[in-house]
Amino acid sequence: METLYRKGAPPVERCLASAFAKPTARRGSEAEEGPPPTDPCTLLAALARQALIAEAELTPKPGLVDRRGPGAHTDLSLALMRRSALAIEPFIRLMAFQSINEHPSPRLRATLAATGRAAERAMLRVTNGSNTHKGAIWTLGLLAAAAASNQLNPDPAAIARTAALIASFEDPHQSSSSSHGQVVAQKFGAAGARGEAINGFPHIVEVGLPALRAGRRAHAPEPVARLDALLNIMARLDDTCLLYRGGKLALQAAKQGAATVIADGGAGSLRGRQHLLALDRRLLQLGVSPGGSADLLAGTLFLDAIEQGQTWLGSVGAASL
Repeated sequence: METLYRKGAPPVERCLASAFAKPTARRGSEAEEGPPPTDPCTLLAALARQALIAEAELTPKPGLVDRRGPGAHTDLSLALMRRSALAIEPFIRLMAFQSINEHPSPRLRATLAATGRAAERAMLRVTNGSNTHKGAIWTLGLLAAAAASNQLNPDPAAIARTAALIASFEDPHQSSSSSHGQVVAQKFGAAGARGEAINGFPHIVEVGLPALRAGRRAHAPEPVARLDALLNIMARLDDTCLLYRGGKLALQAAKQGAATVIADGGAGSLRGRQHLLALDRRLLQLGVSPGGSADLLAGTLFLDAIEQGQTWLGSVGAASL
């Protein structure tokens, strides 16, 4: 398949059927993926799942779950992150189907929100109550819905603009109780996940993707290019996960630490590697994890795959640090 958005795509009935198909267990290798999906709904969901697993497996990430261990978390593991990504995938397929031939509207927003809540329940079931991907369901669900709505235009900025329009509508069935992210956003004046979406995902479109492309142009190994994309996001994002767990001290430590890695050549340089590992130790000491930045890295990898017309994202794992 040369492109995700091709003429003669199968009818939406196939997307509906795929939305309820039972996912096959996968272990991360391209050979085990089988042939690429033949309809856009299934392909978008597969790319979203691959993006979540690729983000989780990327190593070494400061404070985050990776191949070395749980990072600053006490209830998460790499195996749990993989199971969570598989559990979420069918709901991303359904969100994509729900958005085909649909323009952003209050009705579409409410429909996607209901599916997102179902995805959260599925996530909590397979993780025994651990929040592995609540923020990622919001980010990747919106982006997959917007991509399905824009199925003739694989441009990341156009997809992000459509996602912003969808996010701008209120969810009429939202609980009166605020999430951790909403509480922190109000307390510290941070944009939070919804603000990021309403603004068109600037930390993906204007930060993560350019950093990823720059790394590739410089012939950096793919894990290094992805780590540098994460660090660029961390250096600029008011990450509500950091603010919730560690306040302004944690956010400042993460931002300054990530900026120092970038200034000293990024994850691929000797001094950059030293600073990266020092940042990891500092976040572990503070007991905090930049989960919002990780979600946006997954969104970056997702939109990058769509832009390139990929059917396989690839889990490149560890950088040789």
